[in-house]
Amino acid sequence: MCPPWPPLLLLGGFVLSGAALVSGIEIYAPSAVEAVNGTAVKLKCTFRSSHPVSSQSVVVSWNFRPLNSKKEESVFYYQEVAYPPKSGRFKGHAVWSGDVTRSDASITLREVPPTFNGTYICNVRNRPDVHGDNRETRLSVVTKASLSEISILVIAVVTGCAFILILLALFLAVKFYKRRRGGEDVELRAQEPERKDPTVCKPEEAVHLTVVKETHQVSSDDEASEPSSGDDDEEDDSEEEDDDDDDDDDGGGDDDDD
Repeated sequence: MCPPWPPLLLLGGFVLSGAALVSGIEIYAPSAVEAVNGTAVKLKCTFRSSHPVSSQSVVVSWNFRPLNSKKEESVFYYQEVAYPPKSGRFKGHAVWSGDVTRSDASITLREVPPTFNGTYICNVRNRPDVHGDNRETRLSVVTKASLSEISILVIAVVTGCAFILILLALFLAVKFYKRRRGGEDVELRAQEPERKDPTVCKPEEAVHLTVVKETHQVSSDDEASEPSSGDDDEEDDSEEEDDDDDDDDDGGGDDDDD
């Protein structure tokens, strides 16, 4: 009995087709984005493909659907090179900011006005991988930043200022402590009695001691010289007496001669 080849081939075709659909290109984009009126906003869109990616194989298209409308209009197109819009509301506003070799198909909208409110659809195909769902991003153009963004900004600024103030306070405290500690040391040194080493003296004290020493020496010499002066007088007296005796002897001799 021959096997039913045609049914098997048909089943195999369905299986292969299902595998191709499962392994189709995958696209990722945020569901909602907020931008302040007059500023620039980046619409992110990335993808992953089961086939090799190159600038020649990837085709990117962005479409826009306004609020309360089902009609879509082209925003941007990319195939090997970027094709920005040459007419319509997005002329001069939509620019390419992606890199298909890095699986990035993002665009940037400059100076967004309130008329840019709506849904943006990112469509990426990497031939032959052309199966995949598009991704939609809802853009809200507001006149000022939301409370959450303002809160984050305020918290960041306040935290930075507080950190700087804490560092400044610590620096001043350390400086004040060192200055106060130095003043206390000087005061303690001033209150402490001055201790002198008897073996050490200042130059002026040494001069004073020298003068005093010399004074004492002169005094001692005077005292020693006083008794010696008395002896000299006695010696002079003895000499006078000797002279008198000599005179007497001479006189006596003369008498005898007479």
